[in-house]
Amino acid sequence: MVVGVAQLTLMIHSSFSLKDKRSVLRQIKDRTSNKFNVSIAEVDDNDIQNRAVLGLAVVGNDRRHVNSSLDVILQFIEDLHLAEVVSSDLELLNY
Repeated sequence: MVVGVAQLTLMIHSSFSLKDKRSVLRQIKDRTSNKFNVSIAEVDDNDIQNRAVLGLAVVGNDRRHVNSSLDVILQFIEDLHLAEVVSSDLELLNY
């Protein structure tokens, strides 16, 4: 079993309040989880109005498939143009 984990740091330039931030994050999380079989959640910077950290997890049996799935998901989030991806960290864990 291979578990792929990604941590994304996002800048939300259109956010002027925590309500705006939650709205943008909800759109990103809903669209991503509807299109891909992925777990996604906000994991840090909860009280900062224009910055968010999202955690993603994908489980599979092939390392290449999990890695390419994470790459496609990250590209999808960037292509939404709802927030700027400032940094991303990927890690693959074998069990």
